[in-house]
Amino acid sequence: MAFVLPFTGVRPPAQLAAQVAAPPYDVISSDEARELARDNPYCFLHISKPEIDFGSDVDPHSDRVYQQGRDNLVRFLNEGILHKDDSASFYVYRQTLDSVSGQHSQTGIVGLVSVDDYESGVIRKHELTRPEKEDDRARHMQVLAAQTGPVFLTYKAEETLAELMSQGSQGAPVYDFLSDGVQHQVWTLTDSALIEKISAGFNKIDTLYVADGHHRSAAAARYRAIRRADNSHHQGTEAYNYFMGVMFPHDQLHVLGYHRVVRDLGQYNPATFLTALENDFTVRRSDSQVIPEQAGQFGLYLAQQWYLLNCKTQQHQSSDPVARLDVSIHQSSVLSPLLGIDDPRKDSRIDFIGGIRGAQALEKAVDSGEFSAAFACFPVTVSALMDVAGAGKMMPPKSTWFEPKLKSGLIIHTLV
Repeated sequence: MAFVLPFTGVRPPAQLAAQVAAPPYDVISSDEARELARDNPYCFLHISKPEIDFGSDVDPHSDRVYQQGRDNLVRFLNEGILHKDDSASFYVYRQTLDSVSGQHSQTGIVGLVSVDDYESGVIRKHELTRPEKEDDRARHMQVLAAQTGPVFLTYKAEETLAELMSQGSQGAPVYDFLSDGVQHQVWTLTDSALIEKISAGFNKIDTLYVADGHHRSAAAARYRAIRRADNSHHQGTEAYNYFMGVMFPHDQLHVLGYHRVVRDLGQYNPATFLTALENDFTVRRSDSQVIPEQAGQFGLYLAQQWYLLNCKTQQHQSSDPVARLDVSIHQSSVLSPLLGIDDPRKDSRIDFIGGIRGAQALEKAVDSGEFSAAFACFPVTVSALMDVAGAGKMMPPKSTWFEPKLKSGLIIHTLV
């Protein structure tokens, strides 16, 4: 059963919310963050990616960078850019995205979840993490004494919680602004009876799933271990025993493909690579951009030409929840046997592009000369994510791209 608690959040006043709110630290580069925060002293990236306050030659993992993040947090608090609420609350967070395919809305609860639940498997993950990225967020958390970005969690939709969220989002929101095509609305829930009902509702949920934020949740567990070892009077109720999450029902999530780009073709040239692909795929030239519309399909952009690849095997019908994923088929049929990329978590010859950036980003990556080929992948479904996590297995890295992304800086959890 999931243990979900209200907390006393630290957040901006309504008039500054749109200026403070920032993309998650891990979906933009340091240079992109510098550009976004240019001429905006309120931007939360000064806290979540403090290297932007230095030149591009700075080591983002140096002590002075983390201390700069701490100094910026203190400045935000002293100047009223952030303030701490008066009492423990849940927060309802709604995002509404308008796109060419229609409008998408998702409504979740912001609260604290338990590190114990994460370590025991009540909160399940579906991707492995990279130690250096865990190191970064654990260090960031330790120096700032705060969790600055929420973990994106999901659960099997449940009627009672849906009704409670509906009740909590009545009336005017404390935040309501448009950013990057997404409407962000937040309501603060301080009614003790409603808070108790929401906690009780989550207590009936068997499993929460990490949708996005694997490094943040792993870093929270690592940070708890450090603090617990240093605290001879550890009781299990200290703030470091919890981390901030936003819980959305599974039937409201919007998943896009997570695409792959490779720097070289190994032993192949474009013509021989296409021939090698024909062992496992039918390969057809396309006069237009190719974004897969069904499982077992891939788009390939190579030498300024798009191709549609259709898998010849029936691997996508496998009983193994990992093996049947398109990203797994791509790994086992292309990356490993043809290109020698056996561990995409560590191999510098591969990179990843989120589906929100579209086919144009794949073309740009290849046409720039930095990459030789781009592969567009069909999205992993939420049910597939739950199947993999439920089986205690792990997907290949960068398998899911959830959109819209949660904003950082709207609510943070302090650890003191």
